[in-house]
Amino acid sequence: MKNIPTKPKLVVIGNGMAGIRTVEELLQAAPDKYDITVFGAEPYGNYNRIMLSAVLAGDKSLEDIVTNPQQWYLDHQITLHAGAEKTAVRIDRRHKQVIAEDGTVAPYDRLLIATGSNAVFPDLPGRDLQGVVSFRDILDVNTMLAYTQHSQHAVVLGGGLLGLEAANGLAMRGMQVTVIHNHAVLLNRQLDQAAAQLLQAELEQRGIQFKMATKLHALIGDAQQHIRAVELADGTQLCCDLLVVAIGVRPNMALAQAAGIYCERGIVVNDTLQSYDPSIYAVGECIQHRGSTFGLVAPLFEQAKVCANHLSAHGVAEYITLPTATKLKVTGIQLFSVGNFQGDVHSETLTFHDPELGVYKKLVLKADQVIGAVLYGDTLDGVWYQELLESKTNISAWRDILIFGKSYAKTAQ
Repeated sequence: MKNIPTKPKLVVIGNGMAGIRTVEELLQAAPDKYDITVFGAEPYGNYNRIMLSAVLAGDKSLEDIVTNPQQWYLDHQITLHAGAEKTAVRIDRRHKQVIAEDGTVAPYDRLLIATGSNAVFPDLPGRDLQGVVSFRDILDVNTMLAYTQHSQHAVVLGGGLLGLEAANGLAMRGMQVTVIHNHAVLLNRQLDQAAAQLLQAELEQRGIQFKMATKLHALIGDAQQHIRAVELADGTQLCCDLLVVAIGVRPNMALAQAAGIYCERGIVVNDTLQSYDPSIYAVGECIQHRGSTFGLVAPLFEQAKVCANHLSAHGVAEYITLPTATKLKVTGIQLFSVGNFQGDVHSETLTFHDPELGVYKKLVLKADQVIGAVLYGDTLDGVWYQELLESKTNISAWRDILIFGKSYAKTAQ
């Protein structure tokens, strides 16, 4: 009787969007190459994390955002270890094993680390009070939804994408919401002042209040160690039943560091998403590639494609970091931003602003190329502007009408 050759073993630490997208790409490229084992800290199959804001706002249910239910893993003969007790707690590189909290051991020939990121919390008095949450996973959303049933005052710390999506969702659920932002401009990494003012005005019409260019000084609890108020730097106090912290994330690289894998601000990978250990790859928010870390989904999916290409032994793809477009997942608000939207002394700016319509467009040009764009209120041409930016297209023939969009520019050819 012939011995059936055993497949090499691929272990994936992380059951989130980056890790499972890599597995999906791998199953398409080389469906029978590996025996695959996945460790996930949450007791679910894979779900679309970027749609959590839609669940909070009531536009989607949790069932709607599940992309790979547990049956999918069974159908593809993938061993899934899911839940807190199955969280991977150690990588034994010498014996090529991953060990979970409950002692489960999975040997590997190739290891993919996709541990994502952790929310940054302010180092302030009261940070351990009950009622202080981040906005990262289903548990956070369920916690916030529970508060909307019996509490009135919510404070969101952070006027970035995630903070504004949390604020909108809580307001839609009937809470009185105040956003505290340490900058004078909302989404200051994605918008200029003119677009941000339109956005703030729109959100204020929805009942959200803002404390801009200020910092949180302390969190104040009650006798039951539950948050009851927050204090700002100027001494102002705001009633607070629920504080949502959304001031950024840091790569979750503790497991890799403990295993001696080279890390800086994240797990350092090369253009093939390979770490300094040739049998270990990493993708997603836990990595650092050419000095950059990542927090948006588009680059994560591109990383997954490149990583799967190498895991499948096709080995031709290289990951290149491209400018990533920003969109706000708030129903009724059209917003798009890409590239260097602030410009510099060597760039030119084209703008169109109609306050009555709530439309603002800004293009930043350099050497007859688009290098950045901000659109608010009308984002129809956002993808086209991004294509012009990425392809470094010479736009001199359309320069005078470029701000009016693709249909005008193509007509003028």
